[in-house]
Amino acid sequence: MHGPNLPTRARISADVAIIGAGSAGLVAASGAAQLGLKVVLFEKGEMGGDCLNYGCVPSKALIAAGRAAQSARNAHRFGVHASALSIDWREVAAHVRGVIQSIAPVDSQERFESMGVTVIREAARFTGSRTLVSETAEVRARKFVIATGARAFIPPIPGLGDVDYLTNETIFGLNDRPQRLLILGGGAIGVELGQAFRRLGAEVIIVEAKEILASADADARAVLRERLELEGVMLRENVTVARVERTEDGGALVVIEGASGQETIASTHLLVATGRRPVVDGLDLDKASVGYDARGVRTDIRLRTSNPRVWAIGDVAGREQFTHAAGFHGGLFVRNALFRLSRAGADSTPIPRVVYAEPELAEVGLNEADARAHYGARVRTLRWSLEENDRATAEREQEGFAKIVVAPGGRVIGGAIVGEGAGDLIAIIQFAIANGLKIGALAARFLPAYPTRSEVVKRAAGQYFAPTLFSRKTRAAVAVLSRLP
Repeated sequence: MHGPNLPTRARISADVAIIGAGSAGLVAASGAAQLGLKVVLFEKGEMGGDCLNYGCVPSKALIAAGRAAQSARNAHRFGVHASALSIDWREVAAHVRGVIQSIAPVDSQERFESMGVTVIREAARFTGSRTLVSETAEVRARKFVIATGARAFIPPIPGLGDVDYLTNETIFGLNDRPQRLLILGGGAIGVELGQAFRRLGAEVIIVEAKEILASADADARAVLRERLELEGVMLRENVTVARVERTEDGGALVVIEGASGQETIASTHLLVATGRRPVVDGLDLDKASVGYDARGVRTDIRLRTSNPRVWAIGDVAGREQFTHAAGFHGGLFVRNALFRLSRAGADSTPIPRVVYAEPELAEVGLNEADARAHYGARVRTLRWSLEENDRATAEREQEGFAKIVVAPGGRVIGGAIVGEGAGDLIAIIQFAIANGLKIGALAARFLPAYPTRSEVVKRAAGQYFAPTLFSRKTRAAVAVLSRLP
């Protein structure tokens, strides 16, 4: 409503109106604008969204700093003896900020305005099936995109609201290194940041209701758990948090309960990393006849909502919450909604899942347990250890393995890799699954250079044929053939 002293909203007509300038929204805006369409982009926070400002980018910068510290500690393995290790937290924080600043221009308002996108740095909400409003604008568009992302979920733990807890949105702004960091949640965020802070000199305790990385391949998870404990990360798994209490010095006491009884853990800093929830509040989705629930905006397989003019992409769509998935969704919107030349759906390609700890843990497609539940004993799992990889041996990073899951008939349906560079190597298996390749393509036609870690994928694939290739019958046949002129 506008009173007599309030300015009238500017009325704008557009081809596409997008709410959210994170990874998904920016891909959609860029694609639509480069096709010559009139695009309006709303963003109430920072351009680049969660990934650039509070997620992927700062976390990987912090992980890189931790990795550098750990490399210095381990340099003696190569006959290199560094002087006493010194970590300056303010320089680490400056490094993290610098990485964000170097990437920010790619996602900046200026860049998108140079493409012809109208960027409005305000919150937007629906007033009808074809209209959005913000504080200063009213936009009527032919198509709408909801790309509002997700935020940290804060569990209803007694006393948690009384302490100054951290989330991924605040932890990268710390002026001083935590002395003792307690992390609620042993998922990817908790594990990645826990290891990084430990390597940078903090004491770290991870508290998890199940097991850390509970949905990951059990064998791969065990490799990473062993490394975390070796580096001094303290794990409390299969426990519940009974309550949290604020200490006089501003820290937190966390009371946990498990099979061994109750334990009280003191911390100077508390990080809540118990999952993320889609951001749908304040959008007035009901006024646009857009259905949603606790998982996010409900869509069909092509990311169209119950309102045929509205699409939901990225984390808010209730699917995989990864930046690469969000970018894929943005591309799907451009292909399906604007070109109308494609019928591709959000499930048209497998989405890789990577934990950027050290060693990295990467998966794609079905894991071994799920595959066996679906196909039974006919599933084959093929495995090759990095201990038998020459590059890993040369670099003293032999922890881990590659595992490929194969359906009856030889089709590749999943894979897990744990080890140095696993996040890059998993792309090989992702490509095989996406293109419906059989295991023979990886065993025979895939030719990695030597010495590289990618050889571990080929060697694992070769295990599919080993029982037949080196059987008694095959040896007998080769003996006969070898006597022929």
